[in-house]
Amino acid sequence: MKKKRFFLKALLGLVILIILAGFYFNYTVFSPIDDNNKENISIIIKKGSTINDIAATLSKNGLIRSSLTFNIYTRFAGFDKKIIAGRFILNKSMNVPEILNKITTEAESEFVLTVQEGLTVQDIDDKLTEMEMINTGDFIKATKEFNDYDSYWFLNKEKMTALEAPLEGYLYPDTYFIDPVEFNAQDLIKKMLKNFEQKYKTLGEILLQEKIEPYKAIIMASILQKEVRTPDDYNLVSGILWKRLDSGWHLGADATILYATKKKNIDQEDLGIDSPYNTRLYTGLIPGPICNPDIEHIKAAFTPQESEYWYYLTTLDTGAVIYAETNDEQNINKARYLKNN
Repeated sequence: MKKKRFFLKALLGLVILIILAGFYFNYTVFSPIDDNNKENISIIIKKGSTINDIAATLSKNGLIRSSLTFNIYTRFAGFDKKIIAGRFILNKSMNVPEILNKITTEAESEFVLTVQEGLTVQDIDDKLTEMEMINTGDFIKATKEFNDYDSYWFLNKEKMTALEAPLEGYLYPDTYFIDPVEFNAQDLIKKMLKNFEQKYKTLGEILLQEKIEPYKAIIMASILQKEVRTPDDYNLVSGILWKRLDSGWHLGADATILYATKKKNIDQEDLGIDSPYNTRLYTGLIPGPICNPDIEHIKAAFTPQESEYWYYLTTLDTGAVIYAETNDEQNINKARYLKNN
């Protein structure tokens, strides 16, 4: 009899627990955080994010009450395989099903395009292709078809249109939100140019100096971006490269050769390639930028630091820059720091 009573009590307790769990599940899933709060909240879902990652982001932004019930409902309702990457505008008046409807609908998303410092036009084209925003080569084609130079005071149409990648150097590296449904490459180009203009203006009085022509400075900035990783060295290496240029020396920057060959590494044969970007073979400045530099490298190009050095190299392991005054010192440094190269 006692066993029967215990069993009935346990069963009743279990039923009550299930009912309470059901109420809790329904409350956390179907009741919004705040019915009256329609203030926009922007969240970003990155490619490869897990349900746990997304739940954590929603919870951090105060959009859901429980990561656990969000996770359960998302999987149970079959939304887990439908969520797409992008930026979404949500608010606290939405419940979980409404949020899931948003983040599984392409028309509601803005894709996130991250253009890192030093990427080229080709790299950007590759990224957009991988995101399935364009077919291979479409962004490159758009840069060649761009014809709104007069709207941007810092662009040199005559010099830039003669290049294989006309806008190289001016597509500012940053994070951009793009519409996956109505994507237009020309619109993205204009966003990037506008961003460049805003960053460029922060240089203020530096731009007023007549010592360095802006177009040449952007070319130099692009070389610095590829050659030097450590901020303390930007201005010093800038000084070395401008000094070489002014003295009629070869710039000797491997990064310019890599731009011409479109390779990641240089071999002996590449050193003799007949290209104006081969700064080991030809003197003078290359025709155009070799990547899209950030504002710190642009600033360094305008503000070179004088020194007794004529040579430098970047170590393979840490990226530290080692300087030398003579070619003999440079050869010693090469043997010491680039022995595995």
